[in-house]
Amino acid sequence: MCLAIPGKIKSIEEQFGGLVRMAKVSFGGIIKEASLEMVPHAQVDDYVLVHVGVAISIVDEEEAKKTFRYLEEMGEVEEELNISDFLPDKEEYS
Repeated sequence: MCLAIPGKIKSIEEQFGGLVRMAKVSFGGIIKEASLEMVPHAQVDDYVLVHVGVAISIVDEEEAKKTFRYLEEMGEVEEELNISDFLPDKEEYS
């Protein structure tokens, strides 16, 4: 399943002579790069929904945090961000 994950833009870099805007986006402390081509008006500290490396919309902070909590509860965050290898085994906390 492919999901859009909410994250907060930490920095923006223009590449290829300003033709491409890329952002460093924080997903609960995990930083990934995302293209801002679909949301050209996005700024640092905005929350965006990211799908396969592309920010597809800007969302408000409360909605982003609520969505991220739901995804964590469902176990989808680890899979989508490919971070399961870096997380402790859930059995250790059972």
